[in-house]
Amino acid sequence: MWSAWRGITETIPSLTIRLDPSRLSALSRFPRTASGTRAYSSFFQDLEAQLEAMRRKAAKAMPGSDWTPVELTPGLPPEHADIVIVGGGVVGWSVAYWLKKKERIRGGVRVLVVEKDPTYSQASTVLSAGGIRQQFSLPENVHLSLASADFMRNINEHLGVLNEDPVDLQFNHSGYLFLASEKGAGVMEENYKIQRDAGAKVTLLSQTKVKEKFPWLNTDGVALASYGLENEGWFDPWSLLNAFRRKALSMGVYQCFGEVTGFRYSSHSMPINDGDRRAFSRIRFVNVRMPNSLEYQPVECGIVVNTAGASSGKVAELAGIGLGPKDTLAAVPVPVEPRKRYVYVINCPDGPGLDTPFMIDYSGVYCRREGLGGNYIAGLSPEEEEEPDTRDLEVDYNFFQDRVWPLLAHRIPAFECAKVTSAWAGYYDYNTFDQNGILGLHPLVNNMYFATGFSGHGLQQSPAVGRALAELILDGSFRTLDLSALGFMRLYHQQPVLEKNIV
Repeated sequence: MWSAWRGITETIPSLTIRLDPSRLSALSRFPRTASGTRAYSSFFQDLEAQLEAMRRKAAKAMPGSDWTPVELTPGLPPEHADIVIVGGGVVGWSVAYWLKKKERIRGGVRVLVVEKDPTYSQASTVLSAGGIRQQFSLPENVHLSLASADFMRNINEHLGVLNEDPVDLQFNHSGYLFLASEKGAGVMEENYKIQRDAGAKVTLLSQTKVKEKFPWLNTDGVALASYGLENEGWFDPWSLLNAFRRKALSMGVYQCFGEVTGFRYSSHSMPINDGDRRAFSRIRFVNVRMPNSLEYQPVECGIVVNTAGASSGKVAELAGIGLGPKDTLAAVPVPVEPRKRYVYVINCPDGPGLDTPFMIDYSGVYCRREGLGGNYIAGLSPEEEEEPDTRDLEVDYNFFQDRVWPLLAHRIPAFECAKVTSAWAGYYDYNTFDQNGILGLHPLVNNMYFATGFSGHGLQQSPAVGRALAELILDGSFRTLDLSALGFMRLYHQQPVLEKNIV
């Protein structure tokens, strides 16, 4: 898995590394040797082994070195594209794939994907925990994850490329385990019914049953648990992103590494109720600034798809969205911003073992197994008042020591002896309005579509989200799943679609 090295700065292909001395305080949890010194050497030996495994995996995942920085500059974008996708994360490439898959029925569509980070070093996709689940309270989210799980089960039928190795997502089907207190048990039962009605295979476990199935858990305070029986677990995010990208490129999608810095658009007004008029606009050109340059290339286009993740709110502003007169539809912004989340890799040889699910405690702390060497990943979303600075991806190890570890060790007593071995930080495309995806066409910029704001659910739902948006663009409506509840107008009408008691 990639997560063992995400907390380290690396340069491909030379793979030189830099350890920040300020992070060495995290090594204080290493055991002392008989002489009283810390046993650091085994850590760095393990680190080198992990890096070597990563090198081998990179060579296999990126044949022809077409993902190395030297090769990652395919030049200027085309001067014209029918559809420009802003953001080359997993959602953007999924949209590109489904557009090309559907266009075979309708004729040629020129699709361009623009990504500003050619190394993907800050991409939300590859810095996530890689989980997939159906345990939501919103039926739309349950259906999105069910459809995506089905896609992943049959991934080589969709994303296999002729004469290339089969796609291997390294899917671990250990399920999700949600724990509820007495206060949250009633909501968990309601969510369970919604999930079962939508077709998810989940079961409820009493405190006694939880202890029987997972004896390593401390069940104090646990009144009820919900456990996924099928299609839940975790997988390698990089493999899914790379599979979508390679397949889309093989189908004729264009890619460009550059930053969208502005749009050129035309505007007109139309009468609405009571004689008022409303201004509408249509994007004509996307300005793409090339890496390490002040110059930009204008790309004439018919449709723009905003899949820019944590940056999608800023991309929308470039088209004037949210900048209109107060109390009008034009003043409603895209409420998506970056939120930094830490993921800690811990080692505990006497930990829960192979039957460890993706456990989410009612305190908010989570953990899952990582590989077979006694490693686990863990984390916790901070409270609103303690949200970390998003200007960098530095890791706060004190957050683990002060906030994560006490909750984790309480729920899993074996983790009293756990050691932090590495960590990384990544961005959520956080929807501050209701923490759910914004999917569909903007009501005033009548050729900008959105697939953003999933607040941590985008990776797992990307296959179904890409299909839904391609249907909306090419068919004019949702066909497979009705996702109209996730449209933009809910922001204007102040009608949030909220998850109940679900992270």
